[in-house]
Amino acid sequence: MKGGKEEAGLLALEGLEIRRSSLILSEGWEFALAGEDIAVLAPKGSPELGKFEGETSARGERTLLLGPLSGRNASALRSRLPWLRPRPLGLRTSAGMGDRLGLATPGHVRAVRAVGGSIAPIFAQQSIREMERTGRSPQRVMDDATWGAFAEGWGGDLGADADHLKTTANIDACLEAGYSFFTFDPGEHVDDAAEGIDPAGLREKFQGLPWDDLEDRPDDLKRRYLTKDFEFEGCCISFDERSLAVAAVKYGRAVAHAARMYRHLQKNACREFEVEVSVDETDSPTTHVQHVYIATELKRLGVEWVSLAPRYVGRFEKGVDYIGNVEAFERDFAVHAAIARALGPYKLSLHSGSDKFSIYPAAVHQSRGLVHLKTAGTSYLEALRTVAALDPALFREIYAFAREHYEEDRSSYHVSAELSRTPEPEEVDDAELTALLEGFDPREVLHVTFGSVLRKEGLRGRLLGLLRSHSEEYASNLKEHFVRHLEPFASGGERG
Repeated sequence: MKGGKEEAGLLALEGLEIRRSSLILSEGWEFALAGEDIAVLAPKGSPELGKFEGETSARGERTLLLGPLSGRNASALRSRLPWLRPRPLGLRTSAGMGDRLGLATPGHVRAVRAVGGSIAPIFAQQSIREMERTGRSPQRVMDDATWGAFAEGWGGDLGADADHLKTTANIDACLEAGYSFFTFDPGEHVDDAAEGIDPAGLREKFQGLPWDDLEDRPDDLKRRYLTKDFEFEGCCISFDERSLAVAAVKYGRAVAHAARMYRHLQKNACREFEVEVSVDETDSPTTHVQHVYIATELKRLGVEWVSLAPRYVGRFEKGVDYIGNVEAFERDFAVHAAIARALGPYKLSLHSGSDKFSIYPAAVHQSRGLVHLKTAGTSYLEALRTVAALDPALFREIYAFAREHYEEDRSSYHVSAELSRTPEPEEVDDAELTALLEGFDPREVLHVTFGSVLRKEGLRGRLLGLLRSHSEEYASNLKEHFVRHLEPFASGGERG
């Protein structure tokens, strides 16, 4: 049993302002949020209470502790309530809901519940790049998600995604913090220009691959791929000399790097984990031939993964809907899904997946639910929506600041918004500010400048302060927004 949710319990009689949704009775212990503190009522003399920090007082045969929402107390809470510990989610349809501010998990929990709870959620998710830009650590991201899930009385499984890891040092930091899902990003090792190389140049690059790291030789590679066709649910995929060389040159070093990362994780992990491999942040799509190469070579090198993020056709820009032909996407995605079922099975991951409403039904339907949705900045945009409604002057200041920093901040993202297509701050009436979040260009400008905004102390403090004092408004906006995201995935791909 994962704890009781009854209104009864001695904590309710202590005269504390208890958040009822957080009240948990478990094995003689009681836990709840009480204002800005955690309240713990434990059997008298329990040595495990020493894991918590705070002020204690006797309550007959029990001890009451009131402590801060600190990292130590979050860790102690996870040790007592095992369902708050991240764990592998396997092949269930899943969604990662990134939180750049540390305040979004209550809204995420409500959205998951609203669509029926059939989606396996990841509440703690942030890339190392985003952590650096927001001034957060892997542990802080984990702890914030813990407090958010606890506040809402979450009692189901959950994961924690150490997103877009590029180095073994990244892995170590996230292992220490207790993550369960590790997204390897070998994008820096992808040769995105491989498809345009002339034959002589391609041969040179092919011969120069790190064959020892790949535990392979050119002739052996050719024998594996050029002597047979690959059948995937009626779709025949064949390699020729050039397509094989392009696949190997484009992704060979990335495969070798992912294998190194996997072996480091495998050696150092002290708990169960699962892995995602991401090659989505490139200019050119991952062809079906290249997908077969990546998956086959990772498997040959002993890598086990639960999801893969290829670069799909069309454009997956930040915070806006899919850009491209939806029918063409579905045809292309259907073959990727057949490959994933045959060579795994493993899930296909939709990175930069927020707000891609037009393709969700196709992705879920063609993958047969073997799909992972990954979002991040859309929760930040809902924070700005909340600000726009409650403090137009602050939103206007953030918008003006974002426009000033967009050209610099856009460099590490795939976005196409242009400042010339965004209105000046003074041109927008207070009542029209939230409409900026519906416009393609201002939405992307606000999306990718989060790091600059959060490094600006005068803005960061006011933004976080407003959201904390109006947490219900923020959670309500998040719930409404994420229900739109999650409903197609909860349906299992059924279409009317």
